[in-house]
Amino acid sequence: MKEFNIHPVTAQVLASRDFPTLEEIHKFLYAKLPQLHDPRLFPDMENAVKRVCRALDEKETILIYGDNDVDGMTGTALLTEFLRYLGARVLYYLPNRNSLQSSLMQDALGYASSQGCTLLITVDCGITATTEIDAAALSRIDIIITDHHEPTDRLPHCVATLNPKLLASTYPNRDLTGVGVAFKLAHAITGHLSAEGKFSKKVDLKRYLDLVALGTIADMGSLLGENRILVRYGLRELRQTRRIGLAKLCHICELQISEATPIDIASKVAPRLNSLGRIADPTKGVELLLIRDATQAEALAKELDLNNIERQRIERKDAEDLEAQIIYSPELLSQKAIVLYSDSWHPGIIPILTARITKQYNRPTLLIAIDQGLGKGSARTIPEFPLLPHLKECADLLENFGGHDFAAGFTIKEQNIAIFKERFCNIAAKALEERDIHPKIKLDAPVAFRDLTFDFMESLNLLEPFGNENPAPILYCEAKQIWPPKIVGGVHLKLYLEQGDRMLEGIAFHMAERRPYISKKGLILEVAFTPHVNFFLNKSSIQLHIRDVRIKPGT
Repeated sequence: MKEFNIHPVTAQVLASRDFPTLEEIHKFLYAKLPQLHDPRLFPDMENAVKRVCRALDEKETILIYGDNDVDGMTGTALLTEFLRYLGARVLYYLPNRNSLQSSLMQDALGYASSQGCTLLITVDCGITATTEIDAAALSRIDIIITDHHEPTDRLPHCVATLNPKLLASTYPNRDLTGVGVAFKLAHAITGHLSAEGKFSKKVDLKRYLDLVALGTIADMGSLLGENRILVRYGLRELRQTRRIGLAKLCHICELQISEATPIDIASKVAPRLNSLGRIADPTKGVELLLIRDATQAEALAKELDLNNIERQRIERKDAEDLEAQIIYSPELLSQKAIVLYSDSWHPGIIPILTARITKQYNRPTLLIAIDQGLGKGSARTIPEFPLLPHLKECADLLENFGGHDFAAGFTIKEQNIAIFKERFCNIAAKALEERDIHPKIKLDAPVAFRDLTFDFMESLNLLEPFGNENPAPILYCEAKQIWPPKIVGGVHLKLYLEQGDRMLEGIAFHMAERRPYISKKGLILEVAFTPHVNFFLNKSSIQLHIRDVRIKPGT
């Protein structure tokens, strides 16, 4: 409190989050762009920069090959725009993952060869494509890998591999996303050309930070350390973006782009872009981010919105089928992991459903969509059970796998699924305790209603941007319920709470079924919540986003 002149509750939030020193808190609160790490700390960066600069000098055709999610789209758009600005001839390629192939790199190499490309740069992918990249040497295409997924035991042989998760990496930020690594390559190229005196025009790297923020938030990148700096400044660029396609998409989302938050991006913008990679053509996502024509941008944004509506329809159908499987097989929940499969699920939708089931039942969840004898699997987990070491224990049953410790994908032959399910569930049973699969809420600080002022809300803003590993603070208190709660929107619950002489309203999203439990007037409730400023009819008030509520024991 004394060091930073902040509210006691804000200070308690920082203390609860285990910052080791005041210096670390200062970095968290006040880090600036000049404190970004030097991109040359990547061991292979010099090789990557030299090869790209040679391609620029010799007018080679470069192919940017990106993953088909928002992280891949934004990184692809960033390198495409940056290299074209430097005068390069650049093409881009994103795979349609619904084909259920066990490998996708081969398509990209074929496309590169057909277009006369002599340099291929991957974005957000490639680290596990060892066999395909080794074969690329025969087609005389040089490859630079930029990725952030966990590597396998054998790395591909290529010109350079930029990945902060390599065992030999000396780069300090292991949590960079795919678009973050792409930005680092652009940063290093800029530094090299500047040092060589080869710039004929100024390069402003800040103009690409909106893409870095969008991809990092969408990919659930950690919002601590360097990522926090990139996203904080990236949000400023995004709120005044010159990208007409992104602006049109935000308009269709009914999002005021000048006030966009990470939650807005994650809940409104990212799903519409991701819908392309799930059920349509992800190259249109890159096209939208690069487009300059307003009419074309509006048409493309509308197309994305229609794709998202179709994705939601497919998702509802598959979610109903999935829930039915769980309801009619309650013994599933006696296990510490959930593994389910079907030949009627859409392979592009299962990552969404896997994340939802993991959160709902708080245990590792693997869903597999089967088509023509091959299953595409999506895996999500809880902090107590990192995925990749346990998938490695089942590697003999899988065609391939990759990703992160908390989100991974894999392919598997249909005949291996049953034995894989049994083995994986046995691994989870041995590794997890019963308490590990109980849902938990991490509380940051107690608070009194009298402290919830607009000045206090300004103090909390110091902790933004909120997101993965830096969530919005969850505060808690006891309060008296002065009226019975009211169901709003059919599924939400509105609470009327009083503490001392102050009354505040709370909204509990998707908790309408809890109403009978807390329906009485005058109950003393224990409430976990995040406060926020609500604007309605040109008036602002402080409202509580209820995360959980229970009757105080003994009352």
